[in-house]
Amino acid sequence: MLNLFFPEKTTVIVGLEIGTAKVAAVVGEVTDSGGVNVIGIGQCPSRGVRKGEVVNSDLAAEDVRNAIVEAEKSADVEIASVYLSVTGGHLTSLNTHGVFTAASDDHEISQPDVTEVLANAKVFNRPSENTVLHAIRQHFTLNGQAAITDPIGMLGGKLELDMHVVHGVTTRLQNPVRVVKGLNLEVEELVFSGLASSLALLDNEQKQMGVLVVDFGAGTTEYVVYADGVIKHTGILAVGGDHVTNDLSFGLRMAPARAGLLKREHGAATIEGAAGQTLTLTSENGFPDRRVNLEHLRRIMVARLDETLQLIDEDIGEKGFHDQLRAGVCLCGGGARIRGIEKLAEEVFDLPATLGRANAVGGLRSATDDPELATAVGLVKYGAIRQKGQRRVGLVGKLKHLAGSLGIF
Repeated sequence: MLNLFFPEKTTVIVGLEIGTAKVAAVVGEVTDSGGVNVIGIGQCPSRGVRKGEVVNSDLAAEDVRNAIVEAEKSADVEIASVYLSVTGGHLTSLNTHGVFTAASDDHEISQPDVTEVLANAKVFNRPSENTVLHAIRQHFTLNGQAAITDPIGMLGGKLELDMHVVHGVTTRLQNPVRVVKGLNLEVEELVFSGLASSLALLDNEQKQMGVLVVDFGAGTTEYVVYADGVIKHTGILAVGGDHVTNDLSFGLRMAPARAGLLKREHGAATIEGAAGQTLTLTSENGFPDRRVNLEHLRRIMVARLDETLQLIDEDIGEKGFHDQLRAGVCLCGGGARIRGIEKLAEEVFDLPATLGRANAVGGLRSATDDPELATAVGLVKYGAIRQKGQRRVGLVGKLKHLAGSLGIF
């Protein structure tokens, strides 16, 4: 008997993060069944970005080129297009509400009705210079029946939709796009960094139970609230690991480069075990050796990290989401590597906190286990979901698939 084996077709998807501290490109291989394997990584220190936004296009382009070349060699592929993450203090989010009213209560909801209520939900007051980055569907309500995921074919006269919208300044969103396109690469889509990170780390159970994802970057800190399986809230603070380094530089009266090294080697988000300990720093340029009080160093770090987490806690508390986070807090980004950060997060949020790991992604362990690569890995997952939806025949099939997977239109 002849046994024929036909391997699944695969698609290569690349996620690119132009961050404040690093540029990261992750190459993923996606099968027809939706499986994602990381097959290549390229990284380069970032010099042309501040607080998550490009401030020097030439330097940023050079760093992106280096990361892409490394990723191509690592994966043995030629990269032609990327899914690109964006962040920055100019991004704003809000929840909107759309309504469609039919002529009678026994009206059968059709795709045009859904399209109309989607359009209505996207109508809100925003600055003229802003553009919508994401319009993320939460739940439909039909004649008072809530939590409907797909109303097409149901009977009802009043269809409502709750939606989460992320928007930002158009020109500032286009700056990283221009950098990438200047390297003869196409940008498939722009994706909010916090959304990408949450896609990398969370499973469906966590999204359903309610979870807060906090991504500590060098220049920004993004956070995303999931509950009842959908995104309820997103936020950005223009504060990150670089601010901790600057605090140490001023507080300890030393160069930022040396302060950053101390942060990485001896820093922590707790002062436990630091009392009475000192660090002896080797001399530079003929200056005498100096000693640094370890407890003082860590108190400076704790103050900034605690303040950042408190701001997030206040925001989600004011919006009434705190009690919906039964799955706790998931941490990622470079700041998630700081010793004791999980314990500090637990104290601030009064919830269990864990270090995030890529979920349902195979391949290189260096990518799936690295909290600093969560955004780039999430971009690959985002691209896999989007491209799978685009392969569906017809617009209705595409919208239905994305409704179940992302809720993004």
